[in-house]
Amino acid sequence: MEPGLHIFADPGEPDQRPFDVAVVMPSLLRPSIVQALQSVFRQEGGLRVQIMIGVDRSPGDGADALLRRAVEGRPPGWVVEVLWPGYSTSQRHGGFGRARDGGVLRSVLSQLSNAPRIAYLDDDNWWAPDHLSSLLTAIDGEDWAWAGRWFVHPRTLKPICEDQWESVGIGGGIFRESYGGFVDPNCLMIDRTRVPEALEMWNQPLAGDGTQMTADRNVFRTLMDRPGRPTKQYTAYYVLTETDGLHATRLRLMGPAWDRASCEVVDQEA
Repeated sequence: MEPGLHIFADPGEPDQRPFDVAVVMPSLLRPSIVQALQSVFRQEGGLRVQIMIGVDRSPGDGADALLRRAVEGRPPGWVVEVLWPGYSTSQRHGGFGRARDGGVLRSVLSQLSNAPRIAYLDDDNWWAPDHLSSLLTAIDGEDWAWAGRWFVHPRTLKPICEDQWESVGIGGGIFRESYGGFVDPNCLMIDRTRVPEALEMWNQPLAGDGTQMTADRNVFRTLMDRPGRPTKQYTAYYVLTETDGLHATRLRLMGPAWDRASCEVVDQEA
């Protein structure tokens, strides 16, 4: 894969016509991007969607074949644009972007997108078919909207339980005292015409945060005092990481649901 902007589109597209919604996806071009993109392609509601993928590190030798596989089934009128500068923009890999998780890509791709509403998806997660349509209904007349998410087992890729503790919105959950609540980026939709300043916050981790992984908290802080509405549906699927610092807390909160999902590994291998 050569550095540059790689566009998968119908002849004559993209053009100046705005899309109904843009989907911004920072990526390392892992194999899981196939499932992530296919879940976007299955979105209901007759939408016209622009998908903006930003690659933050060298994508490896198999990137071209992986991308061709991932964009199979792209709906007519939809556009997938893949930006690889040829280097990482994150300080994590020697760049200058303060956000370690993707550098400046979430902000840059949000600014580059040609749609009034923007949703976000990581390349190892996925959405239910009504995710975007339910967010678009909720955001009507609002600055932002959010959906609930399912926790997903990292080995079986089976949904474990609804997240009722972390990404729950304003004033709730285990982040109520520290951040006033929280919404995971995979659950979020922003109306860029009403709150453009939120797009800049993807570059800004919280002051004093040594991990530089809290830009999403700054985005939430920008949005939480603005008009927003939940879909009241759980339509995002978030794959857990067992090395995450919150994993022990999540195990305690999920209880036996984690064990039930873990057992499915044994069932599949038997």
